[in-house]
Amino acid sequence: MKNQSHIIIRGLHQNNLKNVSLDVPKGKIVVFTGVSGSGKSSIVFDTIAAESQRQMNETYTAFMRGRLPKYEKPKVDFIDNLSASVVIDQSRLGGNSRSTVGTISDMYAALRLLYARIGKPHIGTASYFSFNDPNGMCMTCSGLGKVMEVNMSAVLNEEKSWNEGMVQLGTFSPGNWHFNQYVESGLFDPNKKLKDYTDTERNLLLYGAYTQDGERVHKRVEGIHTHLTRVLLKRDTSSTSDMTQKRLETLVVEKKCPVCNGKRLNVAAQSVTINGRSIVELCEMEFVALRSVLEEITDPRGETIIEALKAGLTRMIDIGLPYLSMNRESASLSGGEAQRLKLVRYMGSALTGMTYIFDEPSTGMHPRDVHRMTKLLQSLRDKGNTVLVVEHDQDVIRIADEVVDVGPFAGIKGGQILFQGSYEALLKADTLTAQAMREVVQMKEKPRIPKAFLSIENANLHNLKNVSVDIPLGIMTVVTGVAGSGKSTLIRDVFAKKHANQVVLIDQSPVTATGRSTPATYLGFFDEIRKIMAEENQVAASIFSFNSKGACPVCEGRGMVITELVFMDPVTTTCESCEGTRYSEEAIGYLYKGKNIVEILDMTVEEALDFFEEHKKITKHLQAMRDAGLSYLSLGQPLSTLSGGERQRIKLAKHLNQKGNIYVLDEPTTGLHASDIKSMMKLLDGFVKRGNTMIIIEHNLDVMKQADYLIDIGPGGGSLGGEVLFTGTPKEMVEKADTITAKYLRRGCKEEV
Repeated sequence: MKNQSHIIIRGLHQNNLKNVSLDVPKGKIVVFTGVSGSGKSSIVFDTIAAESQRQMNETYTAFMRGRLPKYEKPKVDFIDNLSASVVIDQSRLGGNSRSTVGTISDMYAALRLLYARIGKPHIGTASYFSFNDPNGMCMTCSGLGKVMEVNMSAVLNEEKSWNEGMVQLGTFSPGNWHFNQYVESGLFDPNKKLKDYTDTERNLLLYGAYTQDGERVHKRVEGIHTHLTRVLLKRDTSSTSDMTQKRLETLVVEKKCPVCNGKRLNVAAQSVTINGRSIVELCEMEFVALRSVLEEITDPRGETIIEALKAGLTRMIDIGLPYLSMNRESASLSGGEAQRLKLVRYMGSALTGMTYIFDEPSTGMHPRDVHRMTKLLQSLRDKGNTVLVVEHDQDVIRIADEVVDVGPFAGIKGGQILFQGSYEALLKADTLTAQAMREVVQMKEKPRIPKAFLSIENANLHNLKNVSVDIPLGIMTVVTGVAGSGKSTLIRDVFAKKHANQVVLIDQSPVTATGRSTPATYLGFFDEIRKIMAEENQVAASIFSFNSKGACPVCEGRGMVITELVFMDPVTTTCESCEGTRYSEEAIGYLYKGKNIVEILDMTVEEALDFFEEHKKITKHLQAMRDAGLSYLSLGQPLSTLSGGERQRIKLAKHLNQKGNIYVLDEPTTGLHASDIKSMMKLLDGFVKRGNTMIIIEHNLDVMKQADYLIDIGPGGGSLGGEVLFTGTPKEMVEKADTITAKYLRRGCKEEV
């Protein structure tokens, strides 16, 4: 009988991997380490996960396979002993505003069942407590808890008359179409200021005049509010241009539903209680409080449901999400929170023999919470599962049964297995990962002195408790605190919005909406490349654009062909004419230094720096990308394929040479190897030296040590947070502060591996 204790991989050359052969132990926690772009994800996600899921899908009928995700067969000579896999990545939880933590975790379904079974008065089945079902939803807002309204104060100027431009909309301006209809109706005095209108006149202006039968008295005077409601909220957009529509959409404001008061449910559902509390009250509670309330319910009819709910809540609390509530919209969760929520969903699973695959599960976690998450990984393994983790955090790597270190560098300079063995053995190895783990980053000896301060006063948004704090200018400030403490609310939602004209927010949100954008187009040096190619070959620069004359005539520059099938989903295939390059034969025929446009776009940043060394307009952008830790990206890689951390770094590269700005960064170390964090900190320090202010929201202890100033928020998450606990230098925090962050920073300063 063959040995099935390892996943066997032979001759793997996926992406940058150099004919890798590897035996991955099953039933263990195996952590894959290495710099960004070294090839870790190519092994774990593009090979093991993709092939496992591809082969699982092949067990279904052709009809089912047509509706399942498609996985490309990895470039590997031989792979064996795979088991069914579950991928828990950092992709944000999608869903619209109807999707909440309660619905996505299935806990709300259990709570609805509990209220249907033991709530008083009894009104019906569980569907009567669903805001996504007509039985339970508030009919005014359709269960959204919010309604859209036209912001009339942005449209009307109380100090002006019709003739002075009282209505601030293009077609209502003096002399324009709607202006003429209203003024010529004889209903309004064109010289009377709006503030002097009687209630009757104002009502007429906003809502028009109608007969008892609902007919308009004046055909063209429907009322400005009525007109905007029709155009904006009822979506009768046939008569408005795109530009006008965009301008009009800025006039819509979202307000709490006046009928259900934002609770989403109708009056009947809200009236049912258990121990005097409605389902709405329970959904608004943070998980710790909710668990306590459930423990007080003694009705034996609800016993099994309550036990299941308490078990789910305990897992949420244990993984560092005690501050969430069931009614929190899933779209508002960070990537790290979303991944932890997905992880919790599998913790109660009775399945064994599975392969669970994690993408940096420590992302967005304070050091205090990382050990909780590692305990959950260990419990998955102890049930008889294989746990594969791509990770940079030393506390996660420490729990590995086996570490696989990939490198030595990124892109073409990576793709090799440098080390495989225990964590203790890794510490003695001679790799970038091992060196970074042995090194203890020193505290900044001479922090900069702030040039001035910008104040935040009495901030009360979300969980902030009347916070007043001074944000220093001209230095590097790191804002710390456990997840959910209020860091992002204070800096992103309060400070950045108050000083929007000075603040440049560099976060992990998508860079662009179009699939045609690449690093070369985003940073603006693709035009220069096309110009050089055009001069070399004496042709038009547009020949080298797949959005213009250079596009493959078959796929029109998309690189793929979509075939519509009558009774099945459309099939997407690589264009046979251009083989996915997007370019026409003519465009590919022109060379510069022996390379065509496709080969140039396939080059990594590192390769392109040598190739274009005499072209400073190109190399300055390439250097910025290298400084931002993106030397392994290719010039033509679609930006839609970048991770959150990569997106943040390419935005940084765009701003590299500016000065006088206030930059706000949200966890810039996401996805970065410890050796890359050193480079990143040098880059950010350069921003400050050039006269910028840097404000970083971060959990990484090495980043805190190199700050000029720390602001610590807490003490806990959710209702237990929202206070400023400490402001001062890192040294002062270590010496004086009594906070969770200070405790871990002290440990990080002393820790010798």
